[in-house]
Amino acid sequence: MHRRVVSAAPTRRQLIGGAIAGSAALALPFPTLAATGEWRLAIRNVHTNESVDTVFARDGRFVAAGIDELNHGLRDWRTGEATTMDRRLLALLVKLRERLDLPGNRKIDLISGYRSPKTNAALRSAGGSHTGVASQSQHMLGKASDIMVSGVSLDRLHGAALSLGGGGVGYYPRDGFVHVDTGRVRRW
Repeated sequence: MHRRVVSAAPTRRQLIGGAIAGSAALALPFPTLAATGEWRLAIRNVHTNESVDTVFARDGRFVAAGIDELNHGLRDWRTGEATTMDRRLLALLVKLRERLDLPGNRKIDLISGYRSPKTNAALRSAGGSHTGVASQSQHMLGKASDIMVSGVSLDRLHGAALSLGGGGVGYYPRDGFVHVDTGRVRRW
């Protein structure tokens, strides 16, 4: 007896489900952590002294509550405006903390995360272009943060950020921070 195989075209629901599953697999930028484990990030805003310590990914899936906490914690502290931060930036900060051999609950001090266009323009006009405030800043896209880590020298933080090759790295020793972003790889 021969069995006839009928191949039906996939339904819209199956196509959407497949697309979501495929993009979820690509969404986590560091495959070594994608399948198992947790991505935990602890930050402290140096301007407001607010802290967030949350798991934002577990076993290859993002945790919505953790993402929401980080979006709030990385908001523009001047205006209170928040955005959806680039998940690759969050993962980059985890990898940076790990590269520094720091525990998951070790806080990264945040100088600037998301920056609204209004804040960015005000900072740029107050200090001019020589301040390092770009007119098309990655901060406005939710793809950048200016950070320091208590007890870690800026030289060491800068070197660790460069070694990851995850995007832009700026070194501001006079101002006491390192800039990291998920834009194209560059340094200044």
